[in-house]
Amino acid sequence: MIYAVISEDVENSLPLRQSARPAHLARLNKLKAEGRLLLAGPCPAIDSNEPGEAGFTGSLVVAEFSNFDQAQAWADADPFVEAGVYRNITVKPFKKILP
Repeated sequence: MIYAVISEDVENSLPLRQSARPAHLARLNKLKAEGRLLLAGPCPAIDSNEPGEAGFTGSLVVAEFSNFDQAQAWADADPFVEAGVYRNITVKPFKKILP
């Protein structure tokens, strides 16, 4: 099943994100290589693809997992969690309709 992993950053998370980004991207690339990643990316804090020092307010990952528990465990093991980037993570089943 597909799950949406919706993460919210702590305030001033940019330095924390930068330090944990290589490990975070490695996990996403593994999902991609397995054909399970539908989309992933951060939410800029301002209306710009390159927010600079404004940073990000969170992230969205949409990917396939066998069940909710596996999706939640994957989300909880994100390097951004260990680095203190995220203040909250919500995992929800997702039903893709379009495109």
